[in-house]
Amino acid sequence: MTSDVFMDAKGGLFTVACIQMQPSFGNVTLNVERSLHLIDKAVEKGANLVVLPELCNTGYMFACREEAFAIAEEIPAGPTVAAWIARAARHRLHLVAGICERAGASLYNSAVVIGPDGFVGTFRKMHLWNEEALYFEPGDLGFPVFQTPIGRIGVAICYDGWFPETFRLCALQGADIVCVPTNWVPIPGQAEGRQAMANILAMGAAHSNSMFIACADRVGIERGQAFEGQSLIVSYTGWPVAGPASRDSEEIVLAEVNLSEARRKRNWNAFNQVLRDRRTDVYDEMLGSSAKSGWY
Repeated sequence: MTSDVFMDAKGGLFTVACIQMQPSFGNVTLNVERSLHLIDKAVEKGANLVVLPELCNTGYMFACREEAFAIAEEIPAGPTVAAWIARAARHRLHLVAGICERAGASLYNSAVVIGPDGFVGTFRKMHLWNEEALYFEPGDLGFPVFQTPIGRIGVAICYDGWFPETFRLCALQGADIVCVPTNWVPIPGQAEGRQAMANILAMGAAHSNSMFIACADRVGIERGQAFEGQSLIVSYTGWPVAGPASRDSEEIVLAEVNLSEARRKRNWNAFNQVLRDRRTDVYDEMLGSSAKSGWY
């Protein structure tokens, strides 16, 4: 990649790629090598921003906290992040990727944001799903929005997407896109062959907040747990612009998007703009969060 990528990105136009992969549980070295190979493939297809799945360096189905702690890494000092930083620098790339984080005696289901010049920041999953509560601490960093040369990037992980506050707080801080590393599983009541509920939630959130949402899921069966796949990229309109991917194959889902449209076209008609129409005389503008309002 050359600096031309950033010239295009400053105009709002760039290519986002969601990598749908199948981690090998506990094999960090193999998983990182696989992620680097798939990143290279995405870059060959023109990607400027790549999203990898939740816990993609370790796998998901931990048997106990000790098992998770043994393969967790510090951020950004650990070898996984170092490998991703090196690849992002090589390709002049932005990357969002899920990782098992160790911080002192605490464990977090986290995602890192990396740019061409190195580590940008960390997001820690706020809403823990099922037995995650036995291994991980709930996220304590809120919903940061990271300023980058290609736009303002928010992050959510899997079950965070079930909470409208997740996307609204990112939108109110000026996020153009929310990247979602995820490990979706079938949910109760889901009929055979029906699309993932998470896809519907992502479409609704993208529309109601006028932002892009890029979801990178995993595939495969791990310790008896099946995963949904169906990675997708959703426009600020709420309609998918790439995907959903298959339920069972590794894939790279790509879309060329214009981030500036997420803000430029928020006025739906002469009267309505979804963020400005909020009744902040009735409810708190920032939903009680200490986050600061951005540009909307």
